[in-house]
Amino acid sequence: MPDFLDLHARPPKRCGAWSRRRCGATGSMRGRNLVLALLWERDGRTPGELADALHVTTPTIVKAANRMTAAGLLTRRRDDRDNRLVGLWLTDAGRALQAPIEAERRLIEETVTADLTDAEREQLMSALIKVQRSASDLLRPAPGTAE
Repeated sequence: MPDFLDLHARPPKRCGAWSRRRCGATGSMRGRNLVLALLWERDGRTPGELADALHVTTPTIVKAANRMTAAGLLTRRRDDRDNRLVGLWLTDAGRALQAPIEAERRLIEETVTADLTDAEREQLMSALIKVQRSASDLLRPAPGTAE
């Protein structure tokens, strides 16, 4: 019988593989899409802000931003108030990806939950939110310890 970590890790990998197969070589890339989603919420965030929100290192975001800038999805601009800070801003091409990426995410969700009843879907989402919260707590420093 599979354990929790196995059951938790495999579906995202399989959904990603399915999405890449459907979209071809230029299809959806999870890391890029997470950065885009945060910028769709609030454009102009710094690499550090994005790294904190995604629980990754700032150099990881900088590498992703370099690739996304080269692909024409982002631009970089210095902050008007603090010249040391650089904000990442969506281009028109980056904004144009929102509708197709969100549609693809909805299709994946509908497809993988098609065999669930509405009640099961609600229970699953509730449980996953709790698991996500607990997993996020693992990244917080214990009280009284330095980060």
